[in-house]
Amino acid sequence: MKNLKYAVLAGLLALTSGAAVAQDYPNKAIKWIVPYTPGGYTDNVTRIVTSRMATILGQSIIIENKPGANSIIGVDQAAKAAPDGYTMLTTITAHSANVTLYEGKLPFDPYKSLIPISLVAITPLVLSVNKDLPVNSIAELIAYAKANPGKLSFGSSGVGAAAHLTSELLKYTAGIEMVHVPYKGTAPAMTDLMSNSIQILVDAPSGVGANIRSGKIKALAFFSDKRLSSYPDVPTIVESGGPKLESSSWVMFFAPGGTPMAIVNKLSLTVKEALKSEELIKRFEDQGILTVGNTPAEADAFLKVEIAKWGNLIKTVGVKAE
Repeated sequence: MKNLKYAVLAGLLALTSGAAVAQDYPNKAIKWIVPYTPGGYTDNVTRIVTSRMATILGQSIIIENKPGANSIIGVDQAAKAAPDGYTMLTTITAHSANVTLYEGKLPFDPYKSLIPISLVAITPLVLSVNKDLPVNSIAELIAYAKANPGKLSFGSSGVGAAAHLTSELLKYTAGIEMVHVPYKGTAPAMTDLMSNSIQILVDAPSGVGANIRSGKIKALAFFSDKRLSSYPDVPTIVESGGPKLESSSWVMFFAPGGTPMAIVNKLSLTVKEALKSEELIKRFEDQGILTVGNTPAEADAFLKVEIAKWGNLIKTVGVKAE
C-alpha cells in the first residue's frame, strides 16, 4: 500500500509540475528551424502560422533557415537541441521519405529524436504538362506514355521530394515508363517544362499555379479525392481517368525528443487556435493549401502512415538517394 501511495503522489506531482511548466511557457523567444531556403512553400507556411502563434503566446518566434542535405542538416540541429521548448522545427513530406532513403545513415533517430506537435497543412499535388503535349487528361497521358515508352520525362525538386515520389507512384501504378530529371527546386524545373525539355511536372499549386492560370502549362489533375475550391476547373486524378491515388505536400511542426508533453500540447493547441483565422484560411485556400491543426497523437499517427507509404514505394521501385 505504501508503494502505491508513493506512486500516486509521484504521478500527481508530475502532473502538477507539467501544468506549471505549461503555464509559465514561454517566457522568452522561441527559435523555429526551417530546413529549407527562405521564400519557399515550407518557409512561407511556417512564417504565416508562427506569426499568429507568437501573438497568442505573447513571445517572439524567430525563424532560422537551415537548408541542406535534403533537409537533414536542419532537422539534425533541431533533434539535438535542448528539449526545453525553445527550439522547434518544421518538416514536410520529404522527411518521411528520408527515413527509408537514408536508413541507417541519419545522424538522429527519426522515431525518438523528434516529437510531432501538429500537422499544420496539407497541399494536394497537381500534375501539369507542357502546353503542347497532345494530352488533356491523365487517361490520355497514360495512353501516350504507353505508346511512347521512355520518351516522356518528368521533373521534380529533388530525389525523395513529394513531387518525385508521387510521379514514381503514378509510374508504378499505371505501368508506364518516364525518365526522372531531378532539379534543385521547382523554379528550374518549371523553366524546362515550359521549354519542353521535360514534359511533366508534379508539384504543389503554390509552385506552379501562376503558370497554370496564365495558360503557360496545362494542369491535368490533382492527386486528391475532391476538387480544390481555388482550382474548380482542374479535376481529381480519378475524374481525369487515372488510378485512385492521393498525394500531398504537408507541413508538420516538431519539438526535440524529451520536450515536456505539457509544452508540446500547449503548442499544439496554439497551432489549432492560430489556424482558426478566417484571413489565414482564405490566404492558404487561394494557394491550394488546406489547414489542419491536430493533436500530437494524431500528427504522429499520420506521420507513421506516410513513412510506411513512401518507404514501401522507395523499396519497391528502387529509389536511391542522391
